[in-house]
Amino acid sequence: MPALKPTDHIAHVTWLGVVTSMDRSELLAETREAIELRFDGIAGSVHGGLTRAACSRVTAQHPKGTEIRNERQLSILSAEEIAEIALRMGLEHIDPARLGASVVIEGIADFTHVPPSARLQAPSGATLVVDMHNRPCQFPARSIEAVAPGQGRGFKAAARGRRGVTAWVAREGRIALGDALRLHIPDQRAWRP
Repeated sequence: MPALKPTDHIAHVTWLGVVTSMDRSELLAETREAIELRFDGIAGSVHGGLTRAACSRVTAQHPKGTEIRNERQLSILSAEEIAEIALRMGLEHIDPARLGASVVIEGIADFTHVPPSARLQAPSGATLVVDMHNRPCQFPARSIEAVAPGQGRGFKAAARGRRGVTAWVAREGRIALGDALRLHIPDQRAWRP
C-alpha cells in the first residue's frame, strides 16, 4: 500500500507567476502562461534554491540566518480563498501577483488546510510537496495598499487561515494554465498526542 494515496480532488491552475525581485515596499509577481519546475524551484524566482536562510517563522528551531532546506520554493493559493480574502477586505478582487503567488488553483475546498506532505501532481508528472499553510505577512499588505490605499492593513486579518500553502518541488516538470493537478494525501490517521 502506498504511503501517499491519490484522491478524487482535482485542482485546476488558474494563474501562474514568479517573484523575480523582492522590493520590500511592493511585492509583485510576474504573470506566466507556464512555469518550469526544477528541484531548486522556479528559474528566476527569489524564492528558489535548494536551501534558504532561516527566517522568523523557524526561530524556535534555528537561529535567524542559518542555512536550512528550502521548503518555501513556491506559494500556492486557492482562487476561492483569494475571493474570500477580498470580500473580507471590502475589495472586488485581489490580483494574485500582489500576494506573491506562484500558483493559483481552484476546485479544492479548504485548500489552506490540506495536510502537510500532501502532493499536487501535474499531467507532466511535475510534483509539488505541501510544506504547511502560509501565514499572512506584511509584504502582500503593502502591495495591496499601493493600489487600494487604506485597504492593505486589513490583509493579515482577512487572510488568516486562507493564505494558501508553501511547497517545494519533488519532481521536475512543467505546469501550465488550465492544467489539472491531482491531490495526493498521506495515508495516515490524524496525530493524537
